[in-house]
Amino acid sequence: MKIEKAKEILKNSKNVAVLTGAGISAESGIPTFRGEGGYWRNYRSEDLATPEAFSRDPQLVWSWYEMRRGVCLNAQPNPGHKIIAEMENYYPEFLVITQNVDGLHARAGNKKLLQIHGDIFTSRCTDCMTIEHFDEHPLSTNPPLCPSCGGLLRPHIVWFGEAYFPGMIDKCLNFLKSVDTICIIGTSGQVSVPVQLAEYAISQGAKSIEINPSTSTLTELVDIALQAPAGEILPKIWDK
Repeated sequence: MKIEKAKEILKNSKNVAVLTGAGISAESGIPTFRGEGGYWRNYRSEDLATPEAFSRDPQLVWSWYEMRRGVCLNAQPNPGHKIIAEMENYYPEFLVITQNVDGLHARAGNKKLLQIHGDIFTSRCTDCMTIEHFDEHPLSTNPPLCPSCGGLLRPHIVWFGEAYFPGMIDKCLNFLKSVDTICIIGTSGQVSVPVQLAEYAISQGAKSIEINPSTSTLTELVDIALQAPAGEILPKIWDK
């Protein structure tokens, strides 16, 4: 039985990585980036999450992020997030690598966490490049300005057409090269870098468990594929 095999893999592991995508956040009511939930005021998400869109109309982009930040603030970590936080306290070496920017892993209790696409509650000044936690909601001014220099603030998010933050992928690879197990949770496999990270861990000998309601581009590569929501299946396989 797949659940029993997954339990056995986790039981025999000491170094574990968890790679999460939009699916686990969707279980908390946060719409996925693509698909039906990817539209706002007739704009596609992909058309707003770009440096060019921000240059054209920073107020529009900040209005979209204002809406998204409100959704994230109202969402709560689900049982999947909570189990992943428990896992961090159990394994000697552990890391969450998430595509999600909503902060739910941190709110669930994870501290060993890399948010490779950024944090929706963090801003970056386009002039002095200062990076600060920014949870003001609703915004007092739109677009918001840097308290240090008065420059224009932007969400500290990796947008389409931008490189990942310096050193971020190296941190991921350095951990993944020696993991016993990687759990791939709620990712469709449509974003190339997270797929490459999962493939790298597997190529280095890691056992692999995928948890996703539907198949992904990684399903054929993993040792065990469990087709169910994380909040439903993780409590069943997590047996300390």
